[in-house]
Amino acid sequence: MSRRVVITGLGAISSIGANVAEHLASLKAGKVGIGPTRLMDGAQLRVKCFAEAADFNPDAFLEPRQRGLMDRNSELALGAAREAVAAAGDALEGVAPEKAGVIYGASVGFQSIEDGYQRLNATPPGRPHPFTVPRSMPSSSASQISMAHRVLGPSFAVASACSSASHAIGLSFHMIRSGLLDVALTGGSEAPHTLGFLKAWEALRVLSPDGCRPFSADRNGLVLGEAGGVVVLEEMERARGRGAEILAEVVGFGMSADGNDLTAPDGTSTARAMRLALADAGIAPEAIDYVSAHGTGTVLNDKTEAAALRAVFGERLAKVPVSSTKSMHGHCLGAAGALGVLATVLAMREGFVPPTMGYRVPDPDCAIDCVPNAARDHAVDHALVNAFAFGGLNAVLALKAWH
Repeated sequence: MSRRVVITGLGAISSIGANVAEHLASLKAGKVGIGPTRLMDGAQLRVKCFAEAADFNPDAFLEPRQRGLMDRNSELALGAAREAVAAAGDALEGVAPEKAGVIYGASVGFQSIEDGYQRLNATPPGRPHPFTVPRSMPSSSASQISMAHRVLGPSFAVASACSSASHAIGLSFHMIRSGLLDVALTGGSEAPHTLGFLKAWEALRVLSPDGCRPFSADRNGLVLGEAGGVVVLEEMERARGRGAEILAEVVGFGMSADGNDLTAPDGTSTARAMRLALADAGIAPEAIDYVSAHGTGTVLNDKTEAAALRAVFGERLAKVPVSSTKSMHGHCLGAAGALGVLATVLAMREGFVPPTMGYRVPDPDCAIDCVPNAARDHAVDHALVNAFAFGGLNAVLALKAWH
């Protein structure tokens, strides 16, 4: 059995928008949602450049009692899922219990853990919130989405760091294509802005002090962002039968592992993931009109990704727009792949490619068309969405426009 899988709903929250419509406007305008913190005290941090979802208001749809049972990570997940499910219409209506699932990127509830340590270290010492464990467990967001929408089939979290959302979407795609599921709510979220976690990232020495500039020769690191992104995937005939608006089609998924280094990417492996996605989709590299790059803004990552793209596309790479929306909303870790899918679907439907903002100086090691500093009108029929994680865990999705 090999069934076609389509996207019928999108939901997104990040520093460039509290919903999909705001994301579309920001992507077209090149709006950068990176700046000083507004939501936490950054006095103890060396780096003070973040991408916060400051306009997100969970009180608009959650009662105080509900918020007490979840981390901000899950609040972002539920906000995005709420929008995606509403946009998809009645995708869950009438589906057999075992045929609907939530496959979601795993993410730790860092704010709940931080709060627990602050209570323990207070004077006098307190005790952690009684729900610290269920709020902070990596599968908490998957559970919250399944409970909120009464999804009773396979529901679990997928952990692969910055590739988590892409692995979750790809696995959902294969589960629907094979007949195991008819509908899936999938994606990822991340709420990394706590003092302890940010100090750990500072120790890695990969954070930029002044912004994210992927592929620019003067790039100096990534910017951490918080976000939630949810995609509703559905078997095509079922979606058409209920009159759903189909936004795009998922046609391929490729995965690879570097098996080499915990932090340094391997271009041979990332190129293999792209080739596997193309092979799974049954399309040639020549069919690709756009690549949503992983593009973190670190020196090594961007150089390696550019080399991998050259290996896959050869001389044609000069004609393929390759942009990184992380230049606008930061690196949202476990949500990154979902935001890449969102941007790509919007690009397909609106006939444009989003820009790589902050680009200032050409880098011969990144000789690509990165759509510098302004969105561009461009027809996108087929696209790749790249996600490459620490530990060499790579996931690439192939999407096709719906006509």
